[in-house]
Amino acid sequence: MKLYNLFPRLCGPLDEWTPHLERAADLGFDWVFVNPIQKRGRSDSLYSITDYFAISRDVLRPGSRTPHKRQVRAMITEAEHLGMRVMIDLVINHCAIDARLVRNHPEWFVREGQRVANAACIEADGTRVVWEDLAQFDWHHTCDREGLFGYCLEVVEHLIALGFRGFRCDAAYQVPAAVWHRLIEHVHRDHPEVVFVAETLGCSPEQTRETAAAGFDAIFNSGKWWDFASPWLLEQYDATRALVPSIGFPESHDTARLYAESGGNRHALEQRYLFAALFSGGVLMPIGYEFGFARRLDVVTTRATHWETPNLGLSDFIRHVNAVKDAHPVFQGEGPVRIIPLDNPAVLLLHKRTEDGVGEALIALNKDTSQRQWLHVDDLYRHLARPAPLRDCSFQWAMDYLPTPFEFELAPGMARVLVTGD
Repeated sequence: MKLYNLFPRLCGPLDEWTPHLERAADLGFDWVFVNPIQKRGRSDSLYSITDYFAISRDVLRPGSRTPHKRQVRAMITEAEHLGMRVMIDLVINHCAIDARLVRNHPEWFVREGQRVANAACIEADGTRVVWEDLAQFDWHHTCDREGLFGYCLEVVEHLIALGFRGFRCDAAYQVPAAVWHRLIEHVHRDHPEVVFVAETLGCSPEQTRETAAAGFDAIFNSGKWWDFASPWLLEQYDATRALVPSIGFPESHDTARLYAESGGNRHALEQRYLFAALFSGGVLMPIGYEFGFARRLDVVTTRATHWETPNLGLSDFIRHVNAVKDAHPVFQGEGPVRIIPLDNPAVLLLHKRTEDGVGEALIALNKDTSQRQWLHVDDLYRHLARPAPLRDCSFQWAMDYLPTPFEFELAPGMARVLVTGD
C-alpha cells in the first residue's frame, strides 16, 4: 500500500478535496488515508470523537442541502475514479470524555474511583501522558464486552457503508488482540476486501508482536527514527515480518515536519522518503511533504488557512520512487534485509530479497545529508543470493553498466537502487 495522508483540517470541505486527490493519484499513491471526520467533543481534537455516526461540520459544505453521507460518498467516489481506495482512522480505544456514550454506557469505560478515567500512554522515556479530553474504553474488565464490541462493529459497518475500504486502527495495542482478531474476522466474512492497519508506535516489542498476530493486514514500523546503523530496526522488522507487512513513513501527523527538523534540507526529505518506501512493504506520506511544508499538522489547531507556499518541489522524485516500488516485487512486501559492511561508515548498503529469493535489491544510501560520500564495493554481485543481472533504478544518473569494482561519489543523501530482474 502507498498511502497519501489527506489531513482533513488542512483541506477544508469535502467538495474541495479533488485537487488533493488528483495530486495523490498523479504521485502514484493507491490509497488515501483520512484522519477522523466524525463529530468531535469540546476539545475539538480530531481524535476526540463524540458521535461516531455524525460528520464534523468543518468538512461539510456550509449551507449545502446535500445530505452529509452523500458528501462523504462523493469524495470517496472521486478518489476511486482516480484509482485509489480510501482509509479512515478507526478509534475504538477511547472516545470524547463528553460523548453521550459516557453517560449512556458508563460500564464500557475504565474508572478511577467515581470518575471515568482519561486515556493515557507511556512515552519512550517512561513519562505517562494523559489526555483529559478522552475517556478510555475498558476492553479488559467491562461487564458488557459484548455490548461494546457490538457498538464498535456497528461503527465499522457504518463507515464501510459510506465507502471506506480500509481502517488505520489508532493505538491498536490498547485494545486486546483477541478483540481485533474477532472484529477483523467478522468484517472479512462480508467484506473480504477491507483492510485493517495497526498503529503500534509507542508500544513495547511484545505488544507489537501480539498486535501483529491479531489478523491485521499491515502495521506501521519505526524506520523514521532509525540512524541507519543501530541493530534495533532490523531486529524489530525480523520479529514481525513473517506475521504481517509493515508500512514506513518519513514523517506523520504525529511528528514534526521533516523540512523543519532538517533545517530545510531537500536531501534529507528525499533520503527518508526513499528509505521508507523501499525498506517496507508499504509507505505513508502526509499531505504537504511533496512541497516541503514546515508547519506541523495539529489535530486541534490546524486550519485550511495554514496551507503553505511550497518550499520545495519533490513531486518528480516521489513519483519515481513510487514507480520503482510498483515495478519490483522485492519492494512490495517483506523479506530478509541485512546490512553489508563497507569501508566508509557514512554509507549504508542494504541487501533485501523477496521471501522466495527470486527478487533481490541492493540499496546504497549516503547517510550524510550535507556532504558527498564515496561508495566502493569490490563486487556487487558477490552480495546476491542468486546470480542475476542488476539494473540501476536510481532517480539520478542511472547507469546502463555496473562495473566491478563498483565506485560512485554519492551526493548528499543520495541513493543507488539496484534491482535484479526486469
